[in-house]
Amino acid sequence: METLLNWHKKNHEKQLFGRYIHLESIRELLDKLPSEFEVKQRGLSVEKRPIHTVTIGTGKIKILLWSQMHGNESTTTKAVFDLFNAFQTTDQLPLFDTILSSCTLCFIPILNPDGAHGYTRINANNVDLNRDAQNKSQPESRLLWDIYKDFAPDFCFNLHGQRTIYGFEDTGKPSILSFLAPSADEERSITLSRKRSMQVITHMYNTLSPYLSKNIGLYDDGFNHNCTGDTFQADGTPTILFEAGHYPNDYDREITRQFMFIAIITAIENTFNNTVFDETLYFNIPEHQKCYCDILFKNSLDGDIGILYVEKLTSDKIKFIPEFASKEATSSMFGHRVIDVSGLKIKKLLQENVIGKPDIRHLIIDEQLTITL
Repeated sequence: METLLNWHKKNHEKQLFGRYIHLESIRELLDKLPSEFEVKQRGLSVEKRPIHTVTIGTGKIKILLWSQMHGNESTTTKAVFDLFNAFQTTDQLPLFDTILSSCTLCFIPILNPDGAHGYTRINANNVDLNRDAQNKSQPESRLLWDIYKDFAPDFCFNLHGQRTIYGFEDTGKPSILSFLAPSADEERSITLSRKRSMQVITHMYNTLSPYLSKNIGLYDDGFNHNCTGDTFQADGTPTILFEAGHYPNDYDREITRQFMFIAIITAIENTFNNTVFDETLYFNIPEHQKCYCDILFKNSLDGDIGILYVEKLTSDKIKFIPEFASKEATSSMFGHRVIDVSGLKIKKLLQENVIGKPDIRHLIIDEQLTITL
């Protein structure tokens, strides 16, 4: 872990920063990849933006990884290009060479380039691609399925990002990384492929836990045959959902990026290192809940008041727009930032923001008192 963290600090892809990552962000980086990377345009999005694969490695274990299936979930895309640096840097660690000799890795850096361009979860036809695995109504969904069938992977890594709302009710800790071995059927059976997914996740959890104490969790494993991970798992391919969450004060997700890079490296390593875990250990990993807001005002005359940021693309920058959370949502919430306003009544919130800085600017209390934050 320490070696990988130190390597990442020096060698991560510095051209990619922040939350707004799209096709133009990565085009030059794709063009500069050396010949050992096989870069192919495999298809087009709804709005005719190209979708690429990048294949590297000569090993027998084949892993398919795709990022930005949801266009506004970009942290894992940054981690993917950090991996590309890992596989070509002069400061290469022996593990990186071992990965390339043991595995063949096929990446789709941005599956939903239209959503990435508009910073939306959905594609240009307003379809959630992660709910289109059965209908395959969208060109991006059909392309992913075609690549899956053509590449015939031994493992699938489904790379996503999660909102700041996730944490753990029993500890009050935020969820920085979360994983899931998707179910293959309604009964949530421990199929052979799901068992192998659980073992890889257990290895990641054991590796990362000393550095992210009590900040790693599981997603709910309810089966949804429309979801891509559930579909691939049901098809017999071990599939893992990766979710990049919120590290304290890291709204650009640059610290989370480091840990996601290590999570992916660790997962890849476990596919060939013969370390097998009892899958029941997977169920010792806590499941996270929706129990966080971005700012929590404690003890106002109206009770606790929560603020959630809404991310909005403006002039190629992401603004964080503060909005009041519902009282029902706030009743059991923790806050990434907590402010005591004992005995005061919050009247309204002025929507004044600074691009790239997720701060409420002015809070109006008792109509006369203004708190600038």
